[in-house]
Amino acid sequence: MASTPDVDGALLDGALRVTAEVREGEYGAKVAAVEPGGAEFIPLVERHGTPLNLLWTWTSPNLEFATVFLGVLAVAAFGQSFPAAVVAIVLGTAAGSVSHGVLSARGPELGVAQMIVGRVPFGFSGNALPAGLNAVVAGIGWFAVNSVSGAFALNALFGVPKLGSLVIVVVAQVTIAFLGHNFIHSFERWVFPLLGIVFVVACLTIAARSHPGALTANPTSNPVGAFLLTVGTSFGYAAGWNPYAADYTRYLAPEVSKKLTGRYAGLGVFVSCTVLEIAGALSVSLSDDPVGQPTAAFTSSLPGWLAKLTLFAIAIGAISANAINVYSGAMSFLALGIRIPLRLARAIVAAAFSVLGFGLAWNGLSDAGHKYEAFLLVIAYWVGPWLAVMFVDQWLRRGHRVDGFLFDRSHNPFAGWVAMLVGMVVSIWLFSHQEDYVGPIAKGNPAWGDVTFEIGFVIAAVLYIVLFRLQRDRTDEVLVVPGRR
Repeated sequence: MASTPDVDGALLDGALRVTAEVREGEYGAKVAAVEPGGAEFIPLVERHGTPLNLLWTWTSPNLEFATVFLGVLAVAAFGQSFPAAVVAIVLGTAAGSVSHGVLSARGPELGVAQMIVGRVPFGFSGNALPAGLNAVVAGIGWFAVNSVSGAFALNALFGVPKLGSLVIVVVAQVTIAFLGHNFIHSFERWVFPLLGIVFVVACLTIAARSHPGALTANPTSNPVGAFLLTVGTSFGYAAGWNPYAADYTRYLAPEVSKKLTGRYAGLGVFVSCTVLEIAGALSVSLSDDPVGQPTAAFTSSLPGWLAKLTLFAIAIGAISANAINVYSGAMSFLALGIRIPLRLARAIVAAAFSVLGFGLAWNGLSDAGHKYEAFLLVIAYWVGPWLAVMFVDQWLRRGHRVDGFLFDRSHNPFAGWVAMLVGMVVSIWLFSHQEDYVGPIAKGNPAWGDVTFEIGFVIAAVLYIVLFRLQRDRTDEVLVVPGRR
């Protein structure tokens, strides 16, 4: 257990003594209060909630048009038949939902945000790679995607100019994220009945009026390539929540059931994404321009009263999703280890991200369809290798304590970030297959479609196993002492 301790650790009786950063302030189960602190360990006296809460926390954010539009793309843009699109959607979403459940289950035990957990395999400094990527993707990228869909809905419903609609959506979602963990959980529970009822009725209506038999494969599209592209984008959408997983389970008590925690978190993502994406695919048979005017196309076949309710639900769903994106984007930024000596560090960072996300969302008001497709693939490109490192490390360290690594600045192994980086670079360079870039292997084998995230996962997993053995990293921590920062 040799180590070079720094300000966060000291050698005691031959063992490493690590001081954990513990969140200060009284918060508990308060809802109408700003969550204190940043990305520190949640003390046991502050733990509360049940795994069941995760069902609506992860269902509500997906009851929005960005989810529906993925199903539209599978048929209208990728050229799949309806049955093939359904199978691809189920496979991709299932993979992202299972991984989400597995990651969520570690939150109660470790009591820290997901990107802090990443310090175990990536090290304190190396964790900057995934945490930095997620801060940008969550706090800015997803913020823009969902803000655009919400703005389109308000524009279609009330005739408010798109820019004005965007401002309304942004202010609402940033306010929720600023208040923090407890308010987000409560908000998702409050809107769950509204979003659930409206979208169920809308989806059933579209299913009854649609013509699935007319949704045949585009003869100009390669069926295998289109299938794999849909698997990749649907995985990217579901797995896009993975880097946030423990953020919303870290307040649960350590003794809660891991199985129930993972099951409810994964189920919330899987059911909501699968149902709405399939409904989106069906809606293509009811519109002449499903990609060019996506929101209006989805609601045009609905009765007037239901169309208005659906547009309203789309706007609320966008706010529901982005409250989580802004919050977790801020948590990822704080996981970089940058010391911000403010009691409201998390809230202030969340507000700052909204300014950057607003600019990108404004730009995304035009040509939203193609930008969204590329964005989903980019998410899958980096999340695949990141998940490989996280899961392989969890398996290799099974039976060992790992909490001592979470705030140890001297813990800087190379295996995690090297495996992830190599997996990303090699898979994107050779196998990427989208409008902006086509890799040499993908170009020579167009029938494969886009298999970047699958290849990246395998490369990162194999490489991490090898490098983990070579780096001779500590695998156990014996003494973790809580401290205040």
